[in-house]
Amino acid sequence: MGLKYKITDQHEWYFVTFTVVDWIDVFVRERYREIFIDSVKFCQKNKGLLVGAWVIMSSHVHMIISCSGAHKLSDVIRDLKSFTSRHIRLAISEEGESRREWMMRIFQDHGYTNSNNNDYQFWIQDNHPILVTSDRVRQRLEYIHNNPVVAGFVTEPGIGSIAALTITAAARRESLN
Repeated sequence: MGLKYKITDQHEWYFVTFTVVDWIDVFVRERYREIFIDSVKFCQKNKGLLVGAWVIMSSHVHMIISCSGAHKLSDVIRDLKSFTSRHIRLAISEEGESRREWMMRIFQDHGYTNSNNNDYQFWIQDNHPILVTSDRVRQRLEYIHNNPVVAGFVTEPGIGSIAALTITAAARRESLN
């Protein structure tokens, strides 16, 4: 992986994608979206996470994010993905998910075949971070807002549905205005 897809400045804005292994449609369930959203809110409050825009699709999440203070964006992403992985898997196991056995088998198979894991893998490890430069802000925002439209979940950008939720946060830096 070249420098093009690495976080080189821990306090700049990046467009990132978190994808569930095998593109499993986890986020069609409200409970799993809630776990992700609550974790993002925790990171905003306690870890300096700044959110410019995001969309939760059925199997992945796109975000424009940065970090403030002494916090490192790479560390916040690691913690966010680790926490949500454990807690969404726990919810899948304990809350009567109809696809539980199938999903857990896939997470386990990916975990065992990846030397970076001990048992399960929920997220694909690469976040494909792309530095959001001032000339790319509009393109990335439009992509985030149009993703649910292209997927057929909604008819207009910014209109939420059960399968896709678009939220634009108040956290902004000058490069995103």
